Amino acid sequence: MYKLLGSLKSYLKWQDIQTDNAVFRLHNSFTTVLLLTCSLIITATQYVGQPISCIVNGIPPHVVNTFCWIHSTFTMPDAFNRQVGREVAHPGVANDFNDKDARKYYTYYQWVCFVLFFQAMACYTPKFLWNKFEGGLMRMIVMGLNITICTREEKEAKRDALLDYLIKHVKRHKLYAIRYWACEVLCFINIVVQMYLMNRFFDGEFISYGTNIMGLSDVPQEQRMDPMVYVFPRVTKCIFHKYGAGGSLQTHDSLCILPLNIVNEKTYVFIWFWYWILLVLLVGLMIFRACIIFMPKFRPRLLNARNRMIPMEICRSLSRKLDIGDWWLIYMLGRNLDPVIYKDVMGEFAKQVEPAKHDRTK
Repeated sequence: MYKLLGSLKSYLKWQDIQTDNAVFRLHNSFTTVLLLTCSLIITATQYVGQPISCIVNGIPPHVVNTFCWIHSTFTMPDAFNRQVGREVAHPGVANDFNDKDARKYYTYYQWVCFVLFFQAMACYTPKFLWNKFEGGLMRMIVMGLNITICTREEKEAKRDALLDYLIKHVKRHKLYAIRYWACEVLCFINIVVQMYLMNRFFDGEFISYGTNIMGLSDVPQEQRMDPMVYVFPRVTKCIFHKYGAGGSLQTHDSLCILPLNIVNEKTYVFIWFWYWILLVLLVGLMIFRACIIFMPKFRPRLLNARNRMIPMEICRSLSRKLDIGDWWLIYMLGRNLDPVIYKDVMGEFAKQVEPAKHDRTK
């Protein structure tokens, strides 16, 4: 297990050339590692340990355990509101289980490890697509200028090559920016769809899962109904039918303990909080991107904030002369170039670049 989890650290390694932002990496890298880690832990608990243990008389335990694991177990939802030890044996476990319509069946616990794995793959998809779209362009034009350990002649040659590229490829980076922003939108859509599907997967209990847990602090101890136990019950019921010696049909009522759900409930508490935090961050990111696209006067300030050594006049000149794709490229260059080199390149670029078409027509 340690070796399996250790192999995931490569997803979190520092990138010397950055072509995205922190929220994008939180969605694609951190969330992917988080979900894969949870999937591996639950898989080990499920297939190495004993995920279910049923109590029943007259039948070999391993037979009942296998049957109840495959065919699901159930609780009685109204029994969660009864007093344990007096009215019911365990939360959700009552004797009046003949009403089949009142039963709540649990089939999802055996699929949790697989669902987490596919969620991780869905979170990694935007990064995979962006790496294909980006194609190493940023690394190519940076040419090692993010570090200053090189000779003066080499530094000047690389700076001139970068400036030459920017001048010759003006108005050719709009698709570059659009593809990246589309991948950010895909991150937002992915989180919303995953939360919706998890809510369906857990029979409508996921969306309010965390708020119900936080609400327990305001409820007296004797009146509390743990929402984690309701979603991931630790003790459930299972009915096993078989033929007796005389050919009559016999019904065996078994009580099943699900230790795997201890791991599941803690896992999804953390996932609930993380997904809501990530959703808020992504909404903020979408608003920020909308300001960049639809509010051109906002761009010079961002360019200046990237490197305070660049005068505001140069930032305004570049933002006015360049279209949105070229502006985004030089904005991202500021994250990857040495600050002094970036200042020199932007100053010279502002002098040589031609005004954008809409600027010349004014």
